[in-house]
Amino acid sequence: MPVPVLGILTLYLNDKKVLEEKAVYQKMIIEGRKIGLDVYVFTPMDVNDSKRRIFAMEYDAKKGTWGRSWRHFPDMIYDRCRIQKGYRFSQLIEFRRRYSHLLFLNRPLRNKWTIYEVLSRRPEFRKYLPETHLYHGLSDVHQMMKKKPVVYLKPINGTGGRGILRVERLKERHQYYIQGRNQERKIITPQKIHTSRLGAILNSWHMKERYLVQEGIPVDLPDGRVHDYRMLVQKNGEGYWQLTGIAGRVGAPRSVTSNLHGGGHAVSMNVILEKWIDNEENRAKVRRNCEELGIGVAAYLERQYGALCELALDLAINRKGEIYLLEVNPKPAREVFSQIGDAELYRQAIVRPLEYAAWLYNQKKEAPKTNQPQ
Repeated sequence: MPVPVLGILTLYLNDKKVLEEKAVYQKMIIEGRKIGLDVYVFTPMDVNDSKRRIFAMEYDAKKGTWGRSWRHFPDMIYDRCRIQKGYRFSQLIEFRRRYSHLLFLNRPLRNKWTIYEVLSRRPEFRKYLPETHLYHGLSDVHQMMKKKPVVYLKPINGTGGRGILRVERLKERHQYYIQGRNQERKIITPQKIHTSRLGAILNSWHMKERYLVQEGIPVDLPDGRVHDYRMLVQKNGEGYWQLTGIAGRVGAPRSVTSNLHGGGHAVSMNVILEKWIDNEENRAKVRRNCEELGIGVAAYLERQYGALCELALDLAINRKGEIYLLEVNPKPAREVFSQIGDAELYRQAIVRPLEYAAWLYNQKKEAPKTNQPQ
C-alpha cells in the first residue's frame, strides 16, 4: 500500500537558501513518519518543470542530518509561504498558477483590508472588529482621532510587526505621541510632535492605499507593555475545525506590538486573564467566546477562499472582557506554545496539519487522479 506523500512548500529567505522554520519542518517530518506520512520540504526554486521532479529537502532522523533527493510531486501540498519582496515570491505565484490542479491543504488569503471587508459583512463577526479604514491620506487619521485617542497604522500585507505606527492624541492641545517599528522590525525613537508635523511623517512612510488606519484597543499592562493573544485553530484528523490553543503575548519595552520576533514573549492566557479580568465567570465566558469566534471565522473564510487547514487569530481583550479581532494569519507560527512551556500543546500544533493531511488523503484516494502535474 503506497505511503501518502506531503510536500511542505516554503520560500528561501535569501540567496543562501536559508529557511525560516527549518526546525519546525524537521519535527513535522519526524511526526509524519509516526502516522504513516512521508514528508519532505521544497520551494518553487527546487521544481524542475521539464523533468516533472522536485529536488526535495529531506531529514534523516537516524543520522540527524538534512539531505536532498529528486522526488515525484507529492500527493498533497502544505503551503507555508509568507509574503516577501522579490523574485522568489514571483516564482511562488507562478508555481501556484501552473500547479493549481494539485491538492493543496491550504490556499492563500487576501490582504488584511480585504479580509476585514469580508468579515465585516457578517453581523456575527462585525461586533469583534475594531474600526478600520483603508488609508488614503492624513484626513483618515484625523477623522478617527476625533473619536479614538489611539490609532494604529498597519501595512495591509505586513507580517511580524513590521512597519507599524501608533499615534496617540495627548491631552496637550495639538500634540501627538508617535511610536512604532520600521520595516526591519526595529523600534523607532518615540516622538512627541505637533499635529502639523504628522502629515510629513506619514508621507515619508509611503502609506497611501498600502496601509490601514485602525482604532487602538487599550491593552497596556501596568508596566506599560502592550499585550494580546494568539489563537490557533486547525483542522483535525477528522476534517473538522478545532481550537488548538490560545497564548498571551507581551511586547518588549517601548514596543507598540507584541510579536515574538520583535522581542515579545509568550505567557499563558490564564496568567494574563487573571490579572486583567477579576471574575472567573467572566474569564470563562471570554475563553468560550474566543473559541466560538476562531472556529466561526475559519469556517467562513474557507467558504470564501477555498481550502484552509489552519488559521491564527490575533486578539485584543479589554478589561470588560470585550474581544477584538486584530488580524488573521493563514501561515501561523506556533512558538508561543513552546515558549509558555506547554510541550503537548506545541506538539499538537505541529501534528494536527499532518493528521488532517492523512485524513484528506484517505478521503481523496478513491477519487479520479487529477492531482498529478501535467
